Amino acid sequence: MTLLEISKLELYLQRRFNDPKLTVRPRTNKQDSAEVYTGEEFIGVLFRDEEEGEVSYDFNMAILEIDLDEMPGDA
Repeated sequence: MTLLEISKLELYLQRRFNDPKLTVRPRTNKQDSAEVYTGEEFIGVLFRDEEEGEVSYDFNMAILEIDLDEMPGDA
């Protein structure tokens, strides 16, 4: 991914999830993907896919069961 793509994806995700602390960072030695963070917490990977001239991005986020139990506001 180019730095321009990463910048556009970061702005898109910040607006989509209403999270200005969300950042998209290049991965070392990987050109087809970038890492997504909220603050300093790693939350997932964005993959770039190009097929027949069409570009799309796939956001992959793993959610651990233990994380569900730690959500604020749970009764």
